[in-house]
Amino acid sequence: MTDTDWLTIASLATAAGTLVLAVATFASVRSANRSARVSERALLGANLPLVVPSRLSDPPEKIRFLGDRWIKIRGGHAYAEATDTAIFLAIAVRNTGRGMALLDQWSVATDDNFNEPPASPKTFRRLTRDLYIAPGDTGFWQGAIRDTDDGQFKEIRTAIAERRTMRIDVEYADQEGGQRTISRIGLTPVGKADWIATIARHWRLDGTSLR
Repeated sequence: MTDTDWLTIASLATAAGTLVLAVATFASVRSANRSARVSERALLGANLPLVVPSRLSDPPEKIRFLGDRWIKIRGGHAYAEATDTAIFLAIAVRNTGRGMALLDQWSVATDDNFNEPPASPKTFRRLTRDLYIAPGDTGFWQGAIRDTDDGQFKEIRTAIAERRTMRIDVEYADQEGGQRTISRIGLTPVGKADWIATIARHWRLDGTSLR
């Protein structure tokens, strides 16, 4: 065998070794990235808040609106009232997740189409104050519309007066503002004055959808 043949064989062996090393390195990096993603998802899941209506057996919530207006709603219930100058809405909720829930924005619709995707969060109404719900604990969501020229004012007031089902989309996040989620809660009229709150859908805005 000539020197040229040995050089060719050596070059091919070196190339083969380099290819094997590259494949092994690629597989190792992919495995490490996959493990990192799994660890990240596990960590996020451990801090994920998830807001739903509270249980019927949960204690009532005492809620104050601006103007020193106080209401009390029982566990699993909601509140909806309209006057000539304002609309008041509230829901008794529970955080079933393992992370702090920071309630931030909301929207309301006067129908029972619970499968319709939520509107853009940019169109949501901001709460006048942050509401925190601790993991495994109960709390409340509240919202009010005090502008009679608001485009939804008459529509919502009519829906309340006619005792029609409504839906509230509540956007919230963890205590650091991440893992943003929208939970859709239905308000169903019961009897002459009560409203029952029921969970309909959840949408994750950060990461994989809960659906």
